[in-house]
Amino acid sequence: MTIYCDNSSAINISKNPVQYSRTNHIDIRWHFIRDLVEYKIMPLKHVNIKHQLIDLFVKPLDGLRFEFLRKVIGVCDMS
Repeated sequence: MTIYCDNSSAINISKNPVQYSRTNHIDIRWHFIRDLVEYKIMPLKHVNIKHQLIDLFVKPLDGLRFEFLRKVIGVCDMS
């Protein structure tokens, strides 16, 4: 399983096991993901913000962006 993320800082933190002063507030349960990345069980890959498909479900979008993402996931227009 590959996780696509648009936050390159989060990807870098998951790949580098060094403790940063900014990441000491992260709850221990999130270190599970870092372990999966380290053992190459679940790779994280960067995805451009323009191709972030989850935006279709979680953000209000203008018409053009909505239509683009709708076509990318293969939902056809019924009108």
